[in-house]
Amino acid sequence: MDSFRGQGGIQMLLTAEQEAGRIVSAARNAKQARLKQAKDEAEKEVEQYRFRLEEEYQNQVSETNQSATAKKLEEETQAKIQNLKNSGSKVSKDVVNMLIHYVTTT
Repeated sequence: MDSFRGQGGIQMLLTAEQEAGRIVSAARNAKQARLKQAKDEAEKEVEQYRFRLEEEYQNQVSETNQSATAKKLEEETQAKIQNLKNSGSKVSKDVVNMLIHYVTTT
């Protein structure tokens, strides 16, 4: 009887060991699946963050370029206005004298 009981106990231990192996394997697989899911979620969050930062950067660059362009145009316009005023003041005496000359001689 003891030999049957011994073999039955061994058989139970082997069965329990196999069951424990399956449980450990299932837990390991679940852990790997969860790690993969967490990695995918993290990559998605990083991509969204990177996209948002790139968008903010592009907006800042665009605003900077627009401000710089507007400032440059304003400076060029002021320079041209000043050149026209200078040219006008230089020739205004000649134009007045020429008009007076034509009015008085004709």
